[in-house]
Amino acid sequence: MSSANISNKTKLKGEAMLCLAAIIWGTAFIFQKMGMEHIGPFTFTLFRFGIGALAMIPVMFFSDRVKRGKSEPIMSCSNRTLLLGGFLVGLANFGASALQQIGIVYTTAGKAGFLTAMEMVMIPFFLVFLHRKVHGLTWLGVVVATIGMYLLCMRGGFSMAIGDLLCLGGALGFAIQILIIDCFVERVDPIKLAFFEFAVTAGCSLIFTLILEDIVMADIIACTVPLLYTAILEVCVAFSLQMIGQQYAPPAIATIIMSFESVFAALSGVLFLHEVMTGRGVAGCIIMFVAFMIAQIPEMREDIQ
Repeated sequence: MSSANISNKTKLKGEAMLCLAAIIWGTAFIFQKMGMEHIGPFTFTLFRFGIGALAMIPVMFFSDRVKRGKSEPIMSCSNRTLLLGGFLVGLANFGASALQQIGIVYTTAGKAGFLTAMEMVMIPFFLVFLHRKVHGLTWLGVVVATIGMYLLCMRGGFSMAIGDLLCLGGALGFAIQILIIDCFVERVDPIKLAFFEFAVTAGCSLIFTLILEDIVMADIIACTVPLLYTAILEVCVAFSLQMIGQQYAPPAIATIIMSFESVFAALSGVLFLHEVMTGRGVAGCIIMFVAFMIAQIPEMREDIQ
């Protein structure tokens, strides 16, 4: 669906969904960090996406029921395009999530948030490589947002350690995931695509868990709160919102919106962990909002014309 065929109201709806997903992802950093106190990264990823996939099953049935009532076409779960898309997105998501989860163990939450959000910088380069046009103001928005994220997330000098490199690898995986979703989301049911993504991610995690980690039920029970929060809200709700929202927002714009998870991560730290946001952090939030508005200018011009 081209941007020219999407109404302003629909664009706003899609961007609102992506923004809500960013809010959930931002608060989830706290619970992901908590989870690492009890279980290994692959075990955490296994249960997070496994529970998320199970939670998607009634959502799929409800979605099909609504479509049936509106006489809309229902896509079969055996559709080859859907299965291929779910496998590819799930594979990219597994690599990204696993690298991020392991990286969080060895670096600060602020650094992890900043480096993960570097997907925003990678996306335009991928789009150019794929011979897709990226507006100059979108590039400017990416640069300005990167400056804002640095002010918000980073403290002191910048150095790269093993945890930082893993989070950066996770950002690359998430950038690839966003582009794959962009390729498939208009051709398949986004809810079913999300389900297969979670199932593939959980399946890959199971393999690595059995090889590298031990599943101890006492540790799983101790990790119940982080697992349920990340599985239901971060995975089932936020990733589904991403799938639907990306139908109505170009990938470069979508990535800038989703990079706001670093802003919401900082705000959740202030609200729930009683952390103090410095003037530098406030400036970073403001700069990121300005970056979002800059990146929106080309879309606004198209709407006016």
